[in-house]
Amino acid sequence: MAAKVESYRDLIVWQQAMDLAVSVYETTRAWPKDELYGMTGQARRAASSVPANMAEGYGRESRATYQQFLRIAQGSLKELETHPLIAQRVGIAPRHAVEPLMDRCESVGKLLRLLIRKLSTE
Repeated sequence: MAAKVESYRDLIVWQQAMDLAVSVYETTRAWPKDELYGMTGQARRAASSVPANMAEGYGRESRATYQQFLRIAQGSLKELETHPLIAQRVGIAPRHAVEPLMDRCESVGKLLRLLIRKLSTE
């Protein structure tokens, strides 16, 4: 039997999104300092937006609004996926640093889609 969710912090998808955000911060520390307000900042903002939107939506009073915030989190996740790929293409980030981020993004994305579907059927 599944444990009762009493907070957004109980959601595995939120926990994984938090871990992803931390990984993005750690990975982008190695990026050039002249990218701090460019690619680095954009990647970090997108990464922190994913769990933040999940949390904000959870705190809203309607299921429809919660689902909308989860969709916004999905959009931020897709934005996040794009930044490391660009960084790899322009030589800022090596492939071995980008691949784990992409794997984490994929996992969070799958869980987000499942949560949205579950909320749609209840």
